[in-house]
Amino acid sequence: MNEDLKLAIELARIAEREILPRYRQVGVDIKPDGTEVTEADRRAERVMRDHLAKVRPNDAVLGEEFGGTLGGGRCWVLDPVDGTAWFTLGMPLFGTLVALVVDKEPVAGVIHLPAIGETVYANRGDGCWFTSPGADPQRVHVSASASLHACIGSASGLHGSSSAPMAGLPAYEIAGLQACAQKFRFCGDCGQHGMVARGRLHFAIDTVMKPWDIAAIVPCVEEAGGVVSSTQGVRQGILTGGSLLSAASAQVRDEVVRAIAPR
Repeated sequence: MNEDLKLAIELARIAEREILPRYRQVGVDIKPDGTEVTEADRRAERVMRDHLAKVRPNDAVLGEEFGGTLGGGRCWVLDPVDGTAWFTLGMPLFGTLVALVVDKEPVAGVIHLPAIGETVYANRGDGCWFTSPGADPQRVHVSASASLHACIGSASGLHGSSSAPMAGLPAYEIAGLQACAQKFRFCGDCGQHGMVARGRLHFAIDTVMKPWDIAAIVPCVEEAGGVVSSTQGVRQGILTGGSLLSAASAQVRDEVVRAIAPR
């Protein structure tokens, strides 16, 4: 296994040791942007940063809780608790995201779900892999391409959709998905994109996304044979596009983009 990917997995495990003892017994603070944060978020990112300072002192770091800059060269991108709302509710749908970005392009990523012990991980050129408690790692692939009418998809929530538009963001037309897809569900944050990489979902949609929400997902889905873009279908500048659509194929992506386009 690539050394950077090994480190990314190690960082997710280090974060887990701070997160799980606080699971279901956590206090919540509200950040200036209105989002939730907990002591688990802060402590987990802090220990990840401390470890990186020891083993990769020359690499930059960007994290949700303590900031940073996504410039050129090597940058570790950290989201210690993706889906803090699920975490505070005591639901196991939250995850830890770790990515290595080189010259603003994600090259390694880990999607780790601490509460259930499942991990999806990938490094450029080495495929996408999945591991769970008691099982050997297995290489995973996206589902065979199908028309949207035969697809199963998900979104992280109504936020950013035509049913719950957000100021400054183009609302996607949720009714189009409900009418066109075989099944459409709401099933969490980063975990749904891991399900696309594993071939369990054909597409997944997330809005109101920052670089730390996106970076780890990109290599996992693409190394599994899928595609990623903004909800407008744009791959270029994926880390700063503000939204994320992962899909089993370009065909599925294009059909989803058409279905959700504002009417």
